[in-house]
Amino acid sequence: MNDEPLLIVVSGPGGVGKSTVVDVLIDRYPELWLSRSWTTRERRPSESEGAYIFVSEQEFIERIDADGFLEHAEFLGNHYGTPALEAPSGRDVILEIDVQGARQVLDRDPEALLIFLQAPDAAEQEVRLRRRGDPEHKVAQRLRKAAEEADAGQELGAVVITNNQIDDTVEAMWSAIEKARAGRGRNGL
Repeated sequence: MNDEPLLIVVSGPGGVGKSTVVDVLIDRYPELWLSRSWTTRERRPSESEGAYIFVSEQEFIERIDADGFLEHAEFLGNHYGTPALEAPSGRDVILEIDVQGARQVLDRDPEALLIFLQAPDAAEQEVRLRRRGDPEHKVAQRLRKAAEEADAGQELGAVVITNNQIDDTVEAMWSAIEKARAGRGRNGL
């Protein structure tokens, strides 16, 4: 039996609803713990302070130099990183990160579960990006990057889930988590 926490990597292009879905998943299943990523980007007007740990470029570089990240990457001119894990005992860990970071995590832990969320279609993704307040140039960048990210997610062997209805998406993710646990000899915590 494997007593190490299962690393669950949730990736997907901007606007697919990763944060919303992960928040519901964490709320519904308390045996999961979300590791908050660091970022150097500005907080969006509609975004909660707890969405990321917002830091300066200097703070981020100092953390890299101290080997304080499980993974880190640059995306659209900003740095993002997952701090070295400090999860509560007995809880599996969710990392909400991009596919670059997912690749780094899988290199360190080949048993990690990668879930790739996608929007029902590009038009819906665009609506979601605008709704959350992304500036026009960022909307265009994120839409162009989406197909590239989908290809990378499939290349990494991710479980691909379309986020159409939150409850259905959360249940599909939970099913994938239970299957991954069973595959590691962990049918429950």
